[in-house]
Amino acid sequence: MKVEAHKDRILERYSDDGARRVSAILGTAVFFALAPGFVVGLVPWWISRWHFLVPFSSYKPIRVFGAVLVVAGLPVLLESFTRFALQGIGTPAPVFPTKHLVVTGFYRYVRNPMYVAVTSMILGQALLFGDVRVLGYAAFIWLAAFLFVVAYEEPTMRRSFGAEYERFCAHIPRWIPRLTPWHEGIK
Repeated sequence: MKVEAHKDRILERYSDDGARRVSAILGTAVFFALAPGFVVGLVPWWISRWHFLVPFSSYKPIRVFGAVLVVAGLPVLLESFTRFALQGIGTPAPVFPTKHLVVTGFYRYVRNPMYVAVTSMILGQALLFGDVRVLGYAAFIWLAAFLFVVAYEEPTMRRSFGAEYERFCAHIPRWIPRLTPWHEGIK
């Protein structure tokens, strides 16, 4: 009797995953276009019009470093969003959170790869265009992400995933990536 009830719960959970996964993929795509599209693309463009000003400290190679930050941040952002939809079966949006804790991919190096990537991409634009206003915007975005993570996201994750999340936090830094990937606990 117990085995049958357990089997029914497992079948019910996995039959719902197909529809939830489709919703997660669509929701993630929309959220990607709206959130990072607005924060990383539209706002820095509004601020700078993507015009090149004199590089910071008149040091031209800093533009190359800025371009590297922009280019390096994009695959991190794309992979992390994709992982939320396909593995976590949810979205980065708080209104449709993941069903499963995501601890693979870039999450093996840093707890918040999306926020790190977004901030890096904005910082990269500031360096690339030599625009101190975009630099200030990058600082504002990092502070907003920090406050959101500490005040809302981490407490919510602790309630949702309990000991699994605590273990993840004990091994993965919040902002500065590890040099080697965390393998323990990966399913």
